[in-house]
Amino acid sequence: MTQRVLTGITTTGTPHLGNYVGAIRPAIAASREPGVESFFFLADYHALIKCDDPARIARSRLEIAATWLAAGLDTDRVTFYAQSDIPEITELNWLLTCVTAKGQMNRAHAYKASVDANTAKGEDPDAGVTMGLYCYPVLMAADILMFNAHRVPVGRDQVQHIEMARDVALRFNHLYGGGKELFVLPEAEIEESVATLPGLDGRKMSKSYDNTVPLFEGGPKALKDAIARIVTDSKLPGEPKDPEGAHLVTIYDAFATAEQRAAFRADLRGGLAWGEAKQRLVDLIEAHVGPMRARYADLVAHPDQIEAVLQAGADKARARATPFLRELRHAVGLRRMVASAAVQAEASAAARPAVPVFKQYREADGQFYFKLTTASGHLLLQSAAFAEGREAGNWVKRFKAEGAAVLAEAPVSVAEGVQRAEVEAALTALVASLQDA
Repeated sequence: MTQRVLTGITTTGTPHLGNYVGAIRPAIAASREPGVESFFFLADYHALIKCDDPARIARSRLEIAATWLAAGLDTDRVTFYAQSDIPEITELNWLLTCVTAKGQMNRAHAYKASVDANTAKGEDPDAGVTMGLYCYPVLMAADILMFNAHRVPVGRDQVQHIEMARDVALRFNHLYGGGKELFVLPEAEIEESVATLPGLDGRKMSKSYDNTVPLFEGGPKALKDAIARIVTDSKLPGEPKDPEGAHLVTIYDAFATAEQRAAFRADLRGGLAWGEAKQRLVDLIEAHVGPMRARYADLVAHPDQIEAVLQAGADKARARATPFLRELRHAVGLRRMVASAAVQAEASAAARPAVPVFKQYREADGQFYFKLTTASGHLLLQSAAFAEGREAGNWVKRFKAEGAAVLAEAPVSVAEGVQRAEVEAALTALVASLQDA
């Protein structure tokens, strides 16, 4: 069974080396695993809760999108989009808000922390608390449930929000499902093994501590200057140094092979100067990051390219979100009004969009095939040959039930001149039409 995994990136800052090692690199690697369908999105509506500087929001959206693309995110394999480009999410947010208990929101960690801080200062408990902050967990639930994600990688501080999303989904299913599970119940995937890089002073690398190493910003010089400021002990060149617990060594390990790690430790014990050790670290990171930095700079210089990628991702996302929201609207009673059953049937038939068609056939070579075409007959997808017609039929059956999720494993090829996103949208529309029938 294909597992849908969803990851959101709040657009309020510029990614640093710790972000790359702790979140970006492992998430991209996980998206390449077989049987995984990944959704990555810029959580720019969430950013408005934390930041009221439009220029910072706009810049961060650009830099974060460019960073993920430069780091190797394969947008043919994943769905990469901006939250603000999916209007269905904000509409779902309202549907979920209407079934979410206020008492549950009162217990949300971020809200409670703000209330506790205000109370400690003798201020009104809700001073500075916006409805965005208060309702943040509901919007997060909408992000997750819109695409029925099975797994959501989060740190421990976000587990409560996944539990809230499950509670809201259960309540909605109970009230409106009519025996059908409209929403999948998501699972929090705790990132216990994610590396946490120390900063220049040994504490967790964080902008709030002003101890970060830039990933791309400032180029090679900024990287070298930051590494030079890493705190080390006072041992002189030639004196043996203990690599265990050294912040510099921990950062080195995040980029080195096993052989490089062993050699680096041996040289430090043999008296390698800290200055030389820092230069080795600069060289190692630069070898890894340099090519990505060049790609990043090109993307930032051409924001239209980033926008095109995000819009293509939004099209893929909305191909799923639009029919699903239509189903949810119907479930809660937001349906078209008609005079009679006959008129309703007529209106339904007239409103039904032309959907793509699967065609199975046998060629002169005796092999069996199937293809997907638009309603007008334009080829979208072509299968390989099968010895048995039943094999072809089984694949068609799976496509009709599971849609675009089958593309990763099916023996098919996208027709020349056709974009994969177009095929995915067609399959989603086909599945939706069969469900509505």
